Amino acid sequence: MLKKSELISEMVKYYAGDIKRINHFMKVYSFAKTIGEMEGLDNEKQDILEVAAIVHDIGIKVSEQKYNSSAGKYQELEGPPIAKKLLERLEFDDLLVDRVCFLVGHHHTYTAIDDIDFQILVEADFLINVHEDEISKDSVLSLKDKYFKTKTGKNYLDLMYLNEDNLEIK
Repeated sequence: MLKKSELISEMVKYYAGDIKRINHFMKVYSFAKTIGEMEGLDNEKQDILEVAAIVHDIGIKVSEQKYNSSAGKYQELEGPPIAKKLLERLEFDDLLVDRVCFLVGHHHTYTAIDDIDFQILVEADFLINVHEDEISKDSVLSLKDKYFKTKTGKNYLDLMYLNEDNLEIK
């Protein structure tokens, strides 16, 4: 979908010069897209998931300026209005915009997970955050037990962070 590529381009402009943020959302987007496809999401949920993954941290920039913090609660507060404005300008469907804004506004509130799109977004974000935040193996095991539900997400977490063997492509 060309709109997603346009959205990615807008997000790169939004985070111009901030390689860390650009790389983060691109990696989360890639894992979210792949997990969603592997888990067999329908087209509507897949589109919502992919768009949400692209903009999930859009509130960080304002949070850092306003509160001098990138804490999840500030991202959830500041992100939805920015995401809504951007998605509407790019003429995304209203129902998609509403759901994406909900996900942006709750993506650090794990007790609010209400559907597979939300679940996969959280898993994709964790897959990247484990590396970026240098989370310990014990904490990864805890994350897996608490927050990972999809077969694909669990498999990727195991292969990336909990694998003791050197696996070869056969």
